Amino acid sequence: MRDVLDDIERWRSEGKRVALATVVATWGSAPRAVGGKMAVAEGRKIAGSVSGGCVENAVAEAAGEVLKSGKPRLLKFGVSDETAWSVGLACGGAIEVFVEPLADPAYGLVRDALRAERSVAITTVIHGPADHVGRKLVLTADGRAAGDLGNPIDRETRNALTDGRSRRVTIGEDEIFVDVLLPSPRLVVVGGVHIAVALVKLANALGWRTVLVDPREAFGNRARFPDVNEILAEWPDAALGRLSLNENTAVAILTHDPKLDDPAVSAALASPAFYVGALGSTRTQEKRRKRLLEAGVSEEGLARLHAPIGLDLGGRAPEEIALSVMAQIVAARHGKVTAA
Repeated sequence: MRDVLDDIERWRSEGKRVALATVVATWGSAPRAVGGKMAVAEGRKIAGSVSGGCVENAVAEAAGEVLKSGKPRLLKFGVSDETAWSVGLACGGAIEVFVEPLADPAYGLVRDALRAERSVAITTVIHGPADHVGRKLVLTADGRAAGDLGNPIDRETRNALTDGRSRRVTIGEDEIFVDVLLPSPRLVVVGGVHIAVALVKLANALGWRTVLVDPREAFGNRARFPDVNEILAEWPDAALGRLSLNENTAVAILTHDPKLDDPAVSAALASPAFYVGALGSTRTQEKRRKRLLEAGVSEEGLARLHAPIGLDLGGRAPEEIALSVMAQIVAARHGKVTAA
């Protein structure tokens, strides 16, 4: 949704009506996952994607019809391996796409939640009695709501938001799709070193919010990091304490200076951050481990530390090391790698 939000806002400011298409199911191979979105404004203006190729064209045509009639539609596209490329699929498979008019107050609540980096669940009746299809409930992590589908659908929405996972279920006569949108993943980089310059750029390209922590003005400044979302010119333990690190946060500690690294590691390991990594050789890590144990960090806490940081890709250039760090962070976020 974030990738089409700016376009939607621009079109609405121009007085254009907008339809939103959402992938609600996939089978076989599909280039966009469930939850992928495409927005279509009057005049066939398009943002985002639900697959590619002719599927996009067909969805855009359906969106135009939805805007005229005001009635949502559930579309299904299925193809064989031999013809998959012609309709935008990587190989044989099928997708279902729900197309609906965009309307307040539901859209406004979703927009505000995304901009405030809060989780939000959007529940839509995608199949069932004609007067039910398109009904919607939006629920945010801070308790705000738009719409009311009644229990047990409201309860299913709350459960999905708590779990942080989208789902498609049938309740009574209604088939619903609960689309859970989580805050952007956040990367906190401690130390404005050369590796950090490349790491911030890479994280930004992947859609992560980035924060740089470095009390040294010569290292942590906008000239070196023009694209970072936030710079905190503070000692790492103080900065990490203020940032409210959560399960959606990764921390990469890169200064290679114990005065900065050790407090940062201690603070990060005491938080719910899903990833904590620290730069340094195996020997450096052994010395750091001894210091941290003496400082009161537990063995259990140290077991969470990825050190030496990054996957072993064999590269030594700063950009290559940044790639190895970001690869390890992404793998950890998807449960593909754990600390040694």
